[in-house]
Amino acid sequence: MLRRTFTGLLLATALITTPALAEDVTIKYMTFSAAPNYLKELDATIAAFEAEHPGIKVTYETAAWDAYFTKLQTLVAAKQAPDAFELNFENFVTYAEKGALTDLTPLISADTGFSTSVYNPTALAAFAEGGKQYGLVESFSNVVLFYNKDLFDAAGVAYPTAHWTWTDELAAAQKLTDPAKGVWGDFAPIQFWEFYKTIAQNGGSILSPDKKTVTIDSPQNIETLTWMIDKVNKYKVTPSDVDMAGQSSEDLFKAGKIAMLRTGIWLLGDFAANAKFNWDIALEPGKTNKAHHFFANGVAVSANSAHSAEAYQWIKFLTSSKAAVDLRIAAGWELPAVSDPAAVQGYLDQPVPESREVVFQALDPAVVPPVVGNWNQLTDAVGKELEAAKLGQKTPEQALKDAKAAIEGLL
Repeated sequence: MLRRTFTGLLLATALITTPALAEDVTIKYMTFSAAPNYLKELDATIAAFEAEHPGIKVTYETAAWDAYFTKLQTLVAAKQAPDAFELNFENFVTYAEKGALTDLTPLISADTGFSTSVYNPTALAAFAEGGKQYGLVESFSNVVLFYNKDLFDAAGVAYPTAHWTWTDELAAAQKLTDPAKGVWGDFAPIQFWEFYKTIAQNGGSILSPDKKTVTIDSPQNIETLTWMIDKVNKYKVTPSDVDMAGQSSEDLFKAGKIAMLRTGIWLLGDFAANAKFNWDIALEPGKTNKAHHFFANGVAVSANSAHSAEAYQWIKFLTSSKAAVDLRIAAGWELPAVSDPAAVQGYLDQPVPESREVVFQALDPAVVPPVVGNWNQLTDAVGKELEAAKLGQKTPEQALKDAKAAIEGLL
């Protein structure tokens, strides 16, 4: 009886003195690049992370690109931002300057088993500001020329080469356009993102290198905008908004209705799965220069996160772990910005498209947007004027003159 009583007292004491098991920490993550095509890969990445980090759970929400930053800005302003979230290079500076991001430098320094040398140094530097690392680079992507080989073969047109110019592109597009079949030779959108890259192909720019002088209304830029619009209205090798009838250029390409399309490598996986014809990629033609977009996405930790150390562990895994890199490459979910060439060999080994090396060749003549503090206002102002020119409401010269005045008011 005494022994039973003593045992009971020991159990009772243990129940009182043993601390409760720590609850799992849940990290909230927000992304635009995973939806809608790569949610399976994101789920698999989270599962791999949670297996390596017991006690940390990750939940996420997604938003479409055109709504993402409006939603994120609202959450940040209300101090309700998720623990970790994606940022692109163009918007990163704004969030860093507003104090919305955690300085990761101390966390990285304390992480003795980790080195940022795992990342491409140029891409990583895109998410640093004032000597502090506010984000880890997740991926990079660019834009190349996609082309329908079957349409080229049927029209007897030679495939694009690295030596093509705008003149070669237009000549091919005229031969490939077939109104009776609803086939268009060429497509590039007339909007800000396409414009700043295309003017670089003609030696133009929006701002001077020191970003103090607005150069958007230069003769080269007027010539470039005229060329972009002429492909629709004069040469009729590019469909107008009316011709597209609400369909995206990507859907028209997959349907075999666009022969050449300037678009991003983030669509490689989609096209490989859903374009039921032979296609490939090439460097974009230029007039006086070669120029291709360079986009980088990074992941940051909110300055208001209560779990910044755990959020750092998550974004480090998402951006650099072998599991995450392999999943991203296998799916064609952009390209991980890692420094080890062997890590991306699997990307080059994929059979479709045949000329995957073009993605890396396009990095040499890469052009980045003219990021300034009032970035969103600048893009809106220029986009408004480009739309007016596209619709014939203004001449290209007047539209760019008005864009210059608007930008000068923002600097």
